[in-house]
Amino acid sequence: MLKILFLLQLVSTFYMVGLIWFVQVAHYPVFALVGRNEFITFQTAHQLRTTLVVGPMMLIEAFSTIALVYWAPIGFTPLEAWSGVGLLFVVWFSTALLQVPRHHKLIQGYDSHQIRLLVATNWVRTLAWTGRGVLLAGYLLRVLPGQMAA
Repeated sequence: MLKILFLLQLVSTFYMVGLIWFVQVAHYPVFALVGRNEFITFQTAHQLRTTLVVGPMMLIEAFSTIALVYWAPIGFTPLEAWSGVGLLFVVWFSTALLQVPRHHKLIQGYDSHQIRLLVATNWVRTLAWTGRGVLLAGYLLRVLPGQMAA
């Protein structure tokens, strides 16, 4: 059970790390290139489709992050577990307080200032998710050599 829980954590976190870097570097900056006449349609489609791609994985990640505090695999320290929780709180609070309000304003129409704010504030999530990935990779690098020898 612990292996499945940790695997859920690993897959969901690295999925989100890859996705957030794509969004930060390629997707959000392209918002500025969408024509004003098409922007509301674009933003509406973006929000719906992004929710379908991101929502389930964020929920799996949240569940497995909290679960690892209580059911950690051998060698996964309380500091690692709680650091993961803290970084996930940063992601969720950033999403709720910084990115969602930008998207709500952008659904009303093209706004270059809001697009720039979206790109700038999204670095908070990008760095927090990257930190979560580094945390899990560090654990694997510490634990796997012993597992491989066994």
